Amino acid sequence: MSTIVSLETDDVRFPTSLSLDGSDAMNPDPDYSAAYVRLRTDAGDGLAGHGFVFTIGRGNDVQVAAIRSLAPYVVARDTEALLADLGGFWRELVHDSQLRWLGPEKGVMHMAVGAVVNALWDLKAKRAGLPLWQLLARMSPAEIVDLVDFRYLSDALTRDEALKILEEARAGRADRETELIRTGYPAYTTTPGWLGYDDDKLARLCREAVGSGFAQIKLKVGGDRDDDVRRLRIAREAVGPDVRIAVDANQRWDVAEAIDWIAALAPFDVAWVEEPTSPDDVLAHAAIARAIAPIPVATGEHMANRVMAKQFLQARALGVLQIDATRVSGINENLAMLLLAAKFGVRVCPHAGGVGLCELVQHLSMFDYVAVTGTTNDRMIEYVDHLHEHFVTPVTIRDGHYVTPVAPGAGAEMLAVSIDRYRFTGNA
Repeated sequence: MSTIVSLETDDVRFPTSLSLDGSDAMNPDPDYSAAYVRLRTDAGDGLAGHGFVFTIGRGNDVQVAAIRSLAPYVVARDTEALLADLGGFWRELVHDSQLRWLGPEKGVMHMAVGAVVNALWDLKAKRAGLPLWQLLARMSPAEIVDLVDFRYLSDALTRDEALKILEEARAGRADRETELIRTGYPAYTTTPGWLGYDDDKLARLCREAVGSGFAQIKLKVGGDRDDDVRRLRIAREAVGPDVRIAVDANQRWDVAEAIDWIAALAPFDVAWVEEPTSPDDVLAHAAIARAIAPIPVATGEHMANRVMAKQFLQARALGVLQIDATRVSGINENLAMLLLAAKFGVRVCPHAGGVGLCELVQHLSMFDYVAVTGTTNDRMIEYVDHLHEHFVTPVTIRDGHYVTPVAPGAGAEMLAVSIDRYRFTGNA
């Protein structure tokens, strides 16, 4: 037996605003940041659980404080008991009435819960000697559904329906594991498309993306319509007719504006339009989706919880669900969203534009392939070429695919030297 002996936090910020990496129409100068947590035990095996919430600078200290406030819920607890019932621990934190009041089930506190839950998953996978995707994919359907909270979901997805989805995918798991390790998982890249890049850099990075094997790139839009048309023309000329180009407005438009703006971009064969309006506005997304079809609407990186995901799917307000590894309350809630998407037949292409998000979310897509949907058709994980060097097990991209991770854990562990170097100690 062992005990959780400490919950440690750090405010880690990278000055990406200096090079305009991550810049878009709504977020012109982000500093990619991590509200970071480590859970240590007295087991003597040297293993710790690592997790974080991604932010873009100011306010990261608020997120750190929220994570730190959860220490009494985990420190001095029996490690094995927690790891054996991560569904129960998730419910304990999310259903705590006083914590829940701060949301409920959304925002800073909800994300803090996710960081702690994810750190426990990281520890569980390390103890099992497995990458997280494989740990999850080898669980029984009953064990997986026990991790999910079906409260508020049963009008769209019941426990029995989720169990059936997983049971039907059970055959062939081992073969899909082997195939995944052999081929990796498809990726697309946003690296060329940040709004602050000049035209020459855009064209150069587009050509490099094609040369690296990516079949899709993504451009940020929404600042100026004429500029967007010019940039899309440059990108299309650089990548040729066969590479897909998605666009991302980062919540910039109202409904009518979105429909008109997208009409101006449509001649460039747009693969999808991401976050065209407020991420909470289901009906606005539905109206836009109807108006711009067959161009699909993609959204999810700011989707606060599984209940929002349910509503977007019920309203047919999206054609691409973009789960985020740190926006909702951890792996458990993302499993619920994957199962919802499977029920509604909607593809999942996760958001990964931020520090550490590629490292984390690859595990969810790979689990989805092996244990839920059994397919990677028209599915891909976002990739950005920023800050991977700060992680113990950084992602590897080969021929436009994520190389399947085999190292134990969830991929969240940051190098101690990077934490020390980029720890924020000034005024927020």
